[in-house]
Amino acid sequence: MLLCSGQVLAQQAAPAALPASLQDLDGYVEAVRKQFDVPGIAVAIVKDGQVVLERGYGVRELGKPAKVDQDTLFAIASNTKAFTAASLNMLAEDGKLDMDDRVIDHLPWFQMSDAYVTREMRIRDLLAHRSGLGLGAGDLLFWPTTDYSSEEVARRLRDVPLSGSFRARYAYDNILFGVAQQVIEQVSGMSYQQFLQTRILQPLGMRDTRYNSDHLKPGDNVASGHAKANFEDLQPAPRMTWSNVAGAGGIYSSVHDMSQWMRMQLAGGIYTDAQGRQQQLFSADSQQQMWSLLTPIPVSEPKVEALKAAKPNFQGYGEGWFLSDYRGQKLVWHTGGWPGMVSRVTLVPGQNLGVVVLTSQEVGAAFNAITMQVLDAYLQAPHTDWLAAYAQAVAQSKDKADQKWQELQAQRDASSGPSLPLADYATTLRDPWYGDVVIAQEGGKLVLRFSHTRQLVGDLEHWQQDTFIVRWRERWLNADAFLTFALEPDGSIREARMEAISPLTDFSFDFQDLRLVPVAAGPEQPAG
Repeated sequence: MLLCSGQVLAQQAAPAALPASLQDLDGYVEAVRKQFDVPGIAVAIVKDGQVVLERGYGVRELGKPAKVDQDTLFAIASNTKAFTAASLNMLAEDGKLDMDDRVIDHLPWFQMSDAYVTREMRIRDLLAHRSGLGLGAGDLLFWPTTDYSSEEVARRLRDVPLSGSFRARYAYDNILFGVAQQVIEQVSGMSYQQFLQTRILQPLGMRDTRYNSDHLKPGDNVASGHAKANFEDLQPAPRMTWSNVAGAGGIYSSVHDMSQWMRMQLAGGIYTDAQGRQQQLFSADSQQQMWSLLTPIPVSEPKVEALKAAKPNFQGYGEGWFLSDYRGQKLVWHTGGWPGMVSRVTLVPGQNLGVVVLTSQEVGAAFNAITMQVLDAYLQAPHTDWLAAYAQAVAQSKDKADQKWQELQAQRDASSGPSLPLADYATTLRDPWYGDVVIAQEGGKLVLRFSHTRQLVGDLEHWQQDTFIVRWRERWLNADAFLTFALEPDGSIREARMEAISPLTDFSFDFQDLRLVPVAAGPEQPAG
């Protein structure tokens, strides 16, 4: 049996079950951990219906001795989307809905900012990133954690601006998977947590998987996320929840449990129950729909020469899955990003192969390097130094971010001052979809607070003219932003706009979609 941290791992085959080029996978993963400064990684491989490997590497939390193993729980974030897609297809098989039903057939209150899109949005569209919303639009309604309910988040979509035409192009979103969650609950008569637990997790034996971080239990074997504050200093990130849009990214799971999910997927929806009987979670027809391309994604040229070997011939999105190819094989895959954790699940149906990599640091290069190493071993591909290639890509991205900052500094008129006394910028600003953002003068400086997001508190630092930098007090967010005021002819504030400073900032900080307008004192109007 294979060993990890002195423990015998369940359901592992002998080392000979691994291709020869993966015999030193332990050393490779440790090299990845060191290169990308990742405290903990867990990896599982399934092949031909069997679990070949389940292992943990590193520690659950920086500075603490507890080791990662095959049962350590990580936030799988957007890998949850495939569970949401499966849930809707299962309800379609139950006759409770049709994937081409209009959303308003099941949620009469559902509303987008365009009447045509509202009327024509189908259940399938919720899963395909082709709604006309911009990248990450509406994410600030739940990222970082807000006090809005699931239904409030979905109802506020009516004021989130569209940036493109319906079904015209790909733009990744999370919020419509929150709407999909509402459909599941409405149609099934159960909470989404109950549906997942009874219809998917229990049948597959995913006993340790948790609906979201609110459902973690005392004593759970769970990893802590880690982020580099100011993109430099690694530290644990506070545990957060997507309780109000769990259908987009709430689940916590382990590589052991995810192995069962991958085995069922590769078997066309078939699994073996606790009594040893074969059962069907969903039909092969449903799986074909989920794995069929709905939204094409343009294929761009890799910016690093060494990554050209991974360039696909096609790529797109199905229902809760990315679809592409590699060395003549179709790939069905997804990634997940969470404060302090990122992950990847990759299926190669033609090889009956699945790989899951869960990590506790915000650097996708780690899960990509490991995944590609495993794929190459099973596909007998020519050698590519993926570790070096992804390290080069990370360094290049950082260099470009540093260069952009230097350009901004060079363009800055540091001698300019704000048009108004600081006290006159202290006001309540309101965005139609987010709600209130409050600026107050405290101790001689301006402080900005997002009223529904506890973590978004920042100090304003004057940049030039009527533009300030918001320096978030939670430095691990890595989301400092410009805040620019536009004034009326009489000198009063007309509106304010925000945008992230660094290109490395996560796209879910969709500050650019905010239209902040001063309001008189008074409560916000609830979404309805």
